[in-house]
Amino acid sequence: MSDLCALSFDELQQWIELQGGKKFQAKQIFEWVYSKSITRWEEMTNLSIDLRAKMASSFHLPTLQLVKVTPSNDLETYKFLWKLSEGNFVESVLICSGIRRTVCVSSQVGCPARCAFCASGQQGFVRNLRPAEIVEQIVQINHWLKDKSERVSHVVFMGMGEPFKNYEAVIKAIRLISDPLVLNISQRRITVSTVGITEGIHRFTKEGLKVSLVLSLHAPSQHIRQKIIPYARKYPLEDIMKAMDDFSLKTKRDVTYEYILLEGINDHPDHAFELAKLLRGRQCTVNLIPYNPVRGIRLKRPANKAIKDFRSVLFGSKIVNTCRYTKGDDIAAACGQLAMMEKLVTQEKLLDKPEDNQNKLSLAS
Repeated sequence: MSDLCALSFDELQQWIELQGGKKFQAKQIFEWVYSKSITRWEEMTNLSIDLRAKMASSFHLPTLQLVKVTPSNDLETYKFLWKLSEGNFVESVLICSGIRRTVCVSSQVGCPARCAFCASGQQGFVRNLRPAEIVEQIVQINHWLKDKSERVSHVVFMGMGEPFKNYEAVIKAIRLISDPLVLNISQRRITVSTVGITEGIHRFTKEGLKVSLVLSLHAPSQHIRQKIIPYARKYPLEDIMKAMDDFSLKTKRDVTYEYILLEGINDHPDHAFELAKLLRGRQCTVNLIPYNPVRGIRLKRPANKAIKDFRSVLFGSKIVNTCRYTKGDDIAAACGQLAMMEKLVTQEKLLDKPEDNQNKLSLAS
């Protein structure tokens, strides 16, 4: 079986014609899935019973099972927990700000980058998500928003996983998300974040997309960076910055550098001066993010004074910067936290069952 949400309009039309159907039925199906956010074949009432049966036996829809939606106390952030067909969990986060409805999507189960501050990295890498599993995060959240007459307006690839380590699936998902016949979200409203996969940045530069690129920088030097980002040992900061400069030059798009502030590690004014030196002369914005604590990780958020002093140095050095105070910390909104907790709970429930030792051993491994 194939994934419906991985098909282009032309591909679906070709499949329908091979089944003896009519081209216009592809438009009907896309309207059900992408305009009306319907993922149940029986609800597609203007399709024949025969066609619905053929679709159901040929395509996966839905590919994600919604486990739960957790709202923040201020009702501005909602975390969606999805269960995949094999039993793994991934997350999406909906952020409501004014009229914007931004969805932070995941691109992998777990993450191979294993950044010291990230819950996703604690799980290790399990597998890449398929394009449909990425696209459907938005489709199903649109369905959830339907009662409010709202739709997703912006998409950021900042959830679980390193997007450039699942490059082909992410690019295909972007093209589907921005396709006028699919989700019709402008590429200028799509952002991809990378920890600094140099070959991925160079490849992305040549795609001809109008998508924004964000580098998860998090340190002003190679020395500090490789302490908190294991991938930094493979991808030197100097090479990454050259790749980002090339992206900015060739695409004519500004870039953003994300910088998670960690107490006692990268939050001193000296670090701010070093960061300012690194970025001097570059057309960019620094997005400062005070650390959102993760259970089991002994890192701390800096005091408000330290954050203010850090920003003062950047302002004094004429480095454009914003400070994104974390949303949703009351719902474990840092990437991977909810999936990690659900996985642990599921394992504990299974281990509590009176199963044979072999099953328990298999689960533990």
